[in-house]
Amino acid sequence: MQQRTLGRGLVVSAIGFGAMGMSQSYGPGPDRAAGITLLRDAVDRGVTFVDTAEVYGPFVNEELVGEALQPVRDQVVIATKFGFAFDADGRQTGLSSRPGDIKRAADASLRRLRTDRIDLYYQHRVDPDVPIEDVAGTVRDLIAAGKVRHFGMSEAAAATVRRAHAVQPVTALQNEYSLWWRRPEAEILPLCDELGIGLVPYSPLGKGFLTGAIDRDTVFTDGDIRGTIPRFGAAVREANLDLVDLLGEVAIRKGATVAQIALGWLLAQRPWIVPIPGTRRLDRLEENSGAAAVELTADDLGEIDATIARVEVLGARYPEHLERLTGR
Repeated sequence: MQQRTLGRGLVVSAIGFGAMGMSQSYGPGPDRAAGITLLRDAVDRGVTFVDTAEVYGPFVNEELVGEALQPVRDQVVIATKFGFAFDADGRQTGLSSRPGDIKRAADASLRRLRTDRIDLYYQHRVDPDVPIEDVAGTVRDLIAAGKVRHFGMSEAAAATVRRAHAVQPVTALQNEYSLWWRRPEAEILPLCDELGIGLVPYSPLGKGFLTGAIDRDTVFTDGDIRGTIPRFGAAVREANLDLVDLLGEVAIRKGATVAQIALGWLLAQRPWIVPIPGTRRLDRLEENSGAAAVELTADDLGEIDATIARVEVLGARYPEHLERLTGR
């Protein structure tokens, strides 16, 4: 697996692994033993960058990642996130990035991850009630204490990132970015270019849409978040599948899959972009990892861009209440 560098010196595999879906959002997941095996399979195949968060589950995803990676801890980079509040029963109750809550969250994540340091610690969503300078300063203190190595932010507005970066350099931004969600190109990519920040696209395969596995007749099970997302709706799915069909033509000519073309396109946008596709299956893990070896020429990229221009993706990427948490 090729390697890439995020920000100021965080070296990771060119394709990472987003672990969230092993515990939530896509219906019942694999049993714990199967999840541990798959994460270790990922490391065996050269994936050294694994992403989780305290809110996934909540908490159980960090526990899974911690148990799976403990035997190979020094071979991997672990990213996790803070910024949500929970009640006494562990239910998410909103946002909180107060300094004391960040420090408590870091200690709890360290325990669940079975490690003495968090390699990349993201603010999961910007808390409008806490100055971002206080957030960045708290993470700076955690870095000084040796509990955190690098600071990251997720779905933050460019102006907010600038303010945070002035206090504690931001190593990576995590944003949704893919062939069917290109908003980061307007402000986030230029900001990363300017400040030397890496970009970690989540949902790089459009929550599975860009794999070609979803068709006009797909029915989402209870607990699958895609059943609540407008752009997966029956009324727009037919039109959105046109993008997958057109990319399939490119994939055939390249001897690749649609998913590999989608990931290869992301890798070609900047040398500091590291997508983190998730999966529950070994064959998909191998397919995703293989995207790092797909070579897209300038002509290929031009063809893909022309293909994208021919299709208008319909529907919002999030329900309204989740979209309101972004871009602040």
